[in-house]
Amino acid sequence: MAVRLHLSRKPGNLNGGCHAPTGRPRVQVLLTVLPFAIMGGVAAADVLAGSGMVLLALLSLGPALAAAALRPAYTALVGALAFVLCLLLAVYDHLPESRRTIIALVAIGGVTVAGVIASAARGRRERQLADVTAVAEVAQRVLLHPLPREVGPLQVAVRYISASAAAQIGGDLYEVIATRQAVRLIVADVRGKGLAAVQTAALVLGAFREAAHDAAGLAQIAARIERSLERQAAAEEFVTAVLAQIPYSGPAVKILNCGHPPPLLLTGHTARLIEPCESGLPLGLTQLAASPRETTVIELSPGQRLLFYTDGISEARDKSGEFYPLDRCAALLADQDLSAGLDRLCDQVIRYVGHQLRDDATTLLISPHLTNGHAGMARSTPVTEAAQ
Repeated sequence: MAVRLHLSRKPGNLNGGCHAPTGRPRVQVLLTVLPFAIMGGVAAADVLAGSGMVLLALLSLGPALAAAALRPAYTALVGALAFVLCLLLAVYDHLPESRRTIIALVAIGGVTVAGVIASAARGRRERQLADVTAVAEVAQRVLLHPLPREVGPLQVAVRYISASAAAQIGGDLYEVIATRQAVRLIVADVRGKGLAAVQTAALVLGAFREAAHDAAGLAQIAARIERSLERQAAAEEFVTAVLAQIPYSGPAVKILNCGHPPPLLLTGHTARLIEPCESGLPLGLTQLAASPRETTVIELSPGQRLLFYTDGISEARDKSGEFYPLDRCAALLADQDLSAGLDRLCDQVIRYVGHQLRDDATTLLISPHLTNGHAGMARSTPVTEAAQ
């Protein structure tokens, strides 16, 4: 649905870390040492081979490798060292003025100059990318600000990972708001990619934040969001979303699913999908619906958890194409620390995929405080709540 989260580097997640280790410092050390190792190996091979096999031109590999990842000054230094080493070996081989020596020196000089130019250009691109990434991260923090650990009667944890290698920003969105009536939340995924998806996500969030405080129910909130989409978004834009309402007292939780992956109810080490009786259409497509959306009511007791997520998690696949078994994640999330549980879930998904995700991934986990005193297992009942 949205732009795919980058996982190749440690993301500056809004509400905690969920990342794959990159080993970047080790790579940098290796790239620093490798040009010298290559030139040392060439020099040793040339000395051992004698004057019958001149390997001087291979010294140009040093500045070529330096240019691939290091700064221009460092590349020039490696090139100068390769040039001096070439002269010394030519003297050792008794070929200081031979054609092969001159060709090797010209090759080293040419590769060094080209390497310095390429290294400078790469450095400019990296600085530009760093600036774009910084701006995107700020925009993401404005759009999806960190959530507190507790909202009303709930413990809350959230993780957002962008699939974009260039910037941590995409079309997934979430929000949890404590209103006078209850705690209301949304987890959604915007169709499309890039800036258009981000703009639509901002539009949906703005409409939800406004409607959550005064709308009579979840269907009315969904209707307000759809009116905003009709007025301001492109005609083909739609958003899959799940909205929920959790009262300040009592275990009844209302859930309205608008074409989104169903939440997962976790009880101990067991998990159950909260499927709506009828699959609701995404926000922005209500004109195609034959009947009003149905709100599902469940009981959420202390000790139980409710996991909301986007398809970046539910549609994550391994190399063989098998989907990640999300229904088996209950044991990972059984810890009292919700944030630690989401970290384990995200890390397992990353290891399962084994490479960069194809879509943004958002997970939101809620649990009632143990002091609320609700008891019993969750049971669901469909309730029709017409969107007016």
